[in-house]
Amino acid sequence: MQITPDDTPTAEAGLGALADLLAGPLLPAARGLLGCRLHVGGVTARITEVEAYAGSGGDPASHAHRGRTPRNAVMFGPAGYAYVYFTYGMHWCMNVVTGVEGEASAVLLRAGEVVDGLATARERRPAIRRDLDLARGPARLCSALGVDREAYGAYLLGDGPVRLRPPARPVPPEAVVAGPRVGVTGAHDLPWRFWLDGDPTVSAYRRHVPRIRR
Repeated sequence: MQITPDDTPTAEAGLGALADLLAGPLLPAARGLLGCRLHVGGVTARITEVEAYAGSGGDPASHAHRGRTPRNAVMFGPAGYAYVYFTYGMHWCMNVVTGVEGEASAVLLRAGEVVDGLATARERRPAIRRDLDLARGPARLCSALGVDREAYGAYLLGDGPVRLRPPARPVPPEAVVAGPRVGVTGAHDLPWRFWLDGDPTVSAYRRHVPRIRR
């Protein structure tokens, strides 16, 4: 049997550490997802930007703010599963479920760098001119990877078609920057967005601007 990098004892240990991280507090889990590799549909992306969302009662921007629904049920755990949702009638976005089972929290994968399967990602996003922009933003990331409703509820730390793996190299704490979340109507100034400092695939920040009723 041929041994691949993800089959080595070191990789298994790293996967166990990632599972423990995701099952812990939300913000450390969000930071720890930076540099992880997401394998879907013949494409691999290195995660460069994420955004954390807590559960009911404590985070008005969370999809679980008002409690459990058929749409957000997977957010209530256990950790390590994919929460995928459709937004604006045209885009898919993907989150990694974190925390203790029964207490909803998840981390939105906001951007990444395509590190494998570049030709496939280009076919999925033919209008994009620069490779750095293929997965620059949560909807673009899902489009480049081919993520859709089929990924909802997928276990990310197993051997299925949607797989999350630890970083190839540890990300030093000084390489991570925190700032306000993007495009949310509640608690938009919480510094729960994390990204790799200076990485060109990180999405542009746009502060939420409330609509003025006339």
